[in-house]
Amino acid sequence: MLNKIFSGQNKQGEVEERGHWGSKVEFLLAVAGNVVGLGNVWRFPYLCYKNGGGAFLVPYLVFVVTCGVPLFLLETTIGQYTQEGSVTCWRKLCPLAEGIGYGGQLIILYSCMTYIIILSWALLYLVFSFSSQLPWASCNNYWNTDDCVDFSTRNNTIQWSNQTNSTSAATEFWERRVLAISGGIEEMGSIRWEVLLCLIAMWIICYFCIWKGVKSTGKVVYFTATFPYVMLLILLIRGLTLPGALQGVMFYLLPEPSHLTDPQVWMEAGAQIFFSYSIGVGSLTVLGSYNTYNNNCYKDCLWLCLLNSGTSVVAGFAVFSVLGFMAHEQGIPIAEVAESGPGLAFIAYPHAVAMMPLPQLWSICFFVMLILLGLDTQFVAMEVMMTSIIDMFPAVMRRAGQRERFLLLFCLICFFCQIVMVTEGGMYVFQLFDYYACNGACILFLCVFETVALGWIFGADRVCSIIKDMTGVRANLFFKICWLCLTPGVSLGSFICSLVKYQPLTFNRWYVYPAWAYVLGWVMALSSILLVPGWALYKLGTGTGTLSQRFHHLCQSDPDCSPTKKTEAELQHMTGEDLQQFTI
Repeated sequence: MLNKIFSGQNKQGEVEERGHWGSKVEFLLAVAGNVVGLGNVWRFPYLCYKNGGGAFLVPYLVFVVTCGVPLFLLETTIGQYTQEGSVTCWRKLCPLAEGIGYGGQLIILYSCMTYIIILSWALLYLVFSFSSQLPWASCNNYWNTDDCVDFSTRNNTIQWSNQTNSTSAATEFWERRVLAISGGIEEMGSIRWEVLLCLIAMWIICYFCIWKGVKSTGKVVYFTATFPYVMLLILLIRGLTLPGALQGVMFYLLPEPSHLTDPQVWMEAGAQIFFSYSIGVGSLTVLGSYNTYNNNCYKDCLWLCLLNSGTSVVAGFAVFSVLGFMAHEQGIPIAEVAESGPGLAFIAYPHAVAMMPLPQLWSICFFVMLILLGLDTQFVAMEVMMTSIIDMFPAVMRRAGQRERFLLLFCLICFFCQIVMVTEGGMYVFQLFDYYACNGACILFLCVFETVALGWIFGADRVCSIIKDMTGVRANLFFKICWLCLTPGVSLGSFICSLVKYQPLTFNRWYVYPAWAYVLGWVMALSSILLVPGWALYKLGTGTGTLSQRFHHLCQSDPDCSPTKKTEAELQHMTGEDLQQFTI
């Protein structure tokens, strides 16, 4: 994915150049693949339906304007400006805030360990999609119980409504065949070997996607970032032609303004923006750092943000048209089939495609789309980790062969740490990581300090000057207002609300975790949050001079990191016109 990251000659012991993207297209595709992920398909449509339909777009757009786009532009800008990873960039901008980089990397590490589990489940479903009969389409399998109901006929729909303990065939396939889920996190049980094999396959794919930088990944993103849109378009057309599709779309977008007075709606809109825009964790900083100095990141960011939100809206039509068909066929309200997260991907949507003609074809399309959407996000997250660590130790990590060996070590460590998630009780551990370690409160906290450090300490005026120097375009005054006031204020308010409105994690609304699990969850959540003040206190405590002198020194940017400083490698990538302007 990263161009010429090892462009030097592969002689033993030679330190290789950091490099740049081969073309703007590679940057755009990599960022698009990173920000457009599973959340666009399985989270945004459900949130929109649940929180007022079309009215939900109001808080969503408020967070897009005040937090999403300003932070997207800010992080991409500082990456392109410093040409550094998400940790070392702070050493040039505001050393006191370096803990933000470490906290973001820890969240990405947690995400790498959980996100790929979802891809493993999707791969297993994809394999089963090639069966002569989809195994989640009937109750005639060894894992089914007497309570299983097949919805292929309306008679069984009546049976479903009369039996409170009934479960669908798709639900039993998911819980009893794929997960073989135990009674709780205290009962870890045995390893699910099929899921483990799929997990190994996904790690191998991700490894070879990025092991040579752009030599492998730069070509991969042309497929992994574009093909999901082909699949989404196919599923959208198919969904809109199904009976009941209009009913589903109406439920998806039907405005209910009364929801706008509910604080929970605004919190969920904010959480969706921070997740889907990949802000706060340093991913955009790393991706932007491989741009040439004069790339127009200002225009790129605006178009990429529009692409991300547009994809979410279009995915909602694709998903809810199918769920509308499902509700129409079963004769039940769409509220009973609308789900979010894994419930949509592995229960509701598979159940729906099982009711269509040529179910194997639509199942294959859906899970191929899920895997490709997730793959981009996963290996970009891995690349962000790699780049950030390599930039911290360039003299050692940029030697020939070191990248491949370190990447292999990283994959193996993550793999062995997450084996517990592919056991019979692994779903409980997975949810614990997802709810606490990767949650929105952690990211909101980092974003508050990020905007304070860059907007107030480094200076919003300097950021605007940097954008003008790099792109030749003067940033809108509104972005300066956001970096100084709106973004940190909205982020801090959302962070406080998330703590006030905190609800302990449960599974399937009935299983309550033991106390030690909640303690473990909060330890994981605080592990990234406390790195910010912890690092600042450490640097203040170990510096020289008075406390005031230490603080002043740690708040100063690197004097060598200025808009007019360009390395020889950067000059080689400048166009003739840019070079003439720079020389003048």
